[in-house]
Amino acid sequence: MDKEIVFSAINNKYEELKKALEGDDLERILELALELHAMVHPAEISERTEKTVADFVLDYMMQGHQNELVPRETWDTDLHYAGSKTVPICWQFWHIYRIEDIVSNILMENGQQIFNDEWKRRIGSSISDTGNALEPKELIAWSKNINVDELRNYIITVGKNTRRILSGLTLKQIKSMVPEEWVMRILEEGGVTTDFRSVWLLVFWGRLTVGGMILTPMTSHHMMHLPTSVDYIVKTVG
Repeated sequence: MDKEIVFSAINNKYEELKKALEGDDLERILELALELHAMVHPAEISERTEKTVADFVLDYMMQGHQNELVPRETWDTDLHYAGSKTVPICWQFWHIYRIEDIVSNILMENGQQIFNDEWKRRIGSSISDTGNALEPKELIAWSKNINVDELRNYIITVGKNTRRILSGLTLKQIKSMVPEEWVMRILEEGGVTTDFRSVWLLVFWGRLTVGGMILTPMTSHHMMHLPTSVDYIVKTVG
């Protein structure tokens, strides 16, 4: 993978989508949203033939590297609210896709998130939330029990479902903010905890339009986390 070329293409597509969201061309907005979503998710989700940045990291994790520690993310602002600045690689995928599941299903559709007690058991997770507030020792203990095959299944399921939701959005929905009670459902259903390092997400998401959610949890949030893992893998593997 040529990191510079791949990241540049993603950034360019992000800027195209950001500009399109300022207008009213729904067909163009959805086209760009699905294109960008495909670029930062495993290729299987969108049935692309070429592997993506997500595949690069996911493939490495699936080769027995789920517990290797990497820098959490690239955005210093969010690190202020982090339990740990270093995380296991499997946490990166757990965190990214729990947030995508929560935001797409609860906030964008007012439906039911995919994650449930059965997924929790299958994945082997001791938590149901996004894992924002876990501290170093807690992260290491948590990651040792994760079934990465089932985590991968969850990733693919969430990603495909998000594409369904994105495809059905109306311009009115994209331009709108969501009701406060939808946001509070996330806390009620255990998507975040009352720890300030977790619950602040409700404030952040509650201030976004659905279009803003497409830009952040659905796409650019992936690029807050994946690049640090890419750098680690390139440095480690050579």
